[in-house]
Amino acid sequence: MRRLPIYFLIDVSESMVGDPIQQVEEGLATIIQTLKKDPHAMETVWVSIIIFAGQAKTLVSLQEIASFYPPKFPIGSGTSLSKGLGHLMFELRKNIVKTTAELKGDWKPIVFLLTDGVPTDDTKTAISEWKQNWQRSANLVAVSFGNEADNNVLSELTEIVLNFKNTGKDSYKQFFKWVTDSIKTSSVSVESNTSGFELAKLDENVISKIDLSKSKTAAQLIDNNFVVLSAKCQNSKRPYLIKYKKKIATTDFGGINLDTLTYRLVGAFQVDNTYFELSDNSNTTFKINTEELLGAPSCPCCGNQFAFAVCNCGKLHCIGEEDESTCPWCGNIGSYGSGESGFDVNRTQG
Repeated sequence: MRRLPIYFLIDVSESMVGDPIQQVEEGLATIIQTLKKDPHAMETVWVSIIIFAGQAKTLVSLQEIASFYPPKFPIGSGTSLSKGLGHLMFELRKNIVKTTAELKGDWKPIVFLLTDGVPTDDTKTAISEWKQNWQRSANLVAVSFGNEADNNVLSELTEIVLNFKNTGKDSYKQFFKWVTDSIKTSSVSVESNTSGFELAKLDENVISKIDLSKSKTAAQLIDNNFVVLSAKCQNSKRPYLIKYKKKIATTDFGGINLDTLTYRLVGAFQVDNTYFELSDNSNTTFKINTEELLGAPSCPCCGNQFAFAVCNCGKLHCIGEEDESTCPWCGNIGSYGSGESGFDVNRTQG
């Protein structure tokens, strides 16, 4: 039986923490449930999930949908698109059955790349390898979540670059229904010996093609659409992330309109130790001043009132009403107070 391989290459960088990654989990579960009811998909479709942050890994190996069980998604630091692409190409080389004189191989694989941010690494080599080895032998659909993704980099990979306007839970449901319908139409197409790749009709209010004629953005090593701080719970020693989103406000200053940049709190979210496995291992340190951050959360792990205490080692953790606190990172014991002015803290790549 010839297979139609479907690969999901999914950005699990820190900017996806919280509601976005939860919606992706639920959406993929819905896709699989729906495909299992479709006879054409059951005959042909095989699915794999690859995730990338600072590192990349296969979360679900290529398998038929009858035995597919939707996974939980971890979070990592950084958005290394080059490592994500490299891992995808490794999996394609390993798994795709090529047509020979004696055997009809797999149909051309379809890749759905989902990202909400900016690559924090140099993507030139990986993109060049993709163009040389896979551009003609795989169909790649790149989808940017929201308005913060670097669409110029995505346009170097594929002509199919779409913007998903993730405005709420209903839009997520419609988006994943579109993905499901696209897989179903493609599975029908291959069995009819036609193109094997047919995207479903787009609802422009939910997902639309992107104008790729805009000027290119400069390469950067950090995603400035978000500020994410890495911390640990003092009591449970569990890691958590504090996420802020960029907010530009226009203020009147002596009759002149000036734009001011701040980052407003989205929330604090528990993660597990796979966060460190998926994070960029470089020693580059990025900082931000607390004057630019609006809001501070409580600890999502133990409920301590303050999740934003900075130890002498430079790492963040939570504190409660105790007289002395122990840093879960370095073991330093000390007491904390509050200051009136801002100070620099370490931020992640986002």
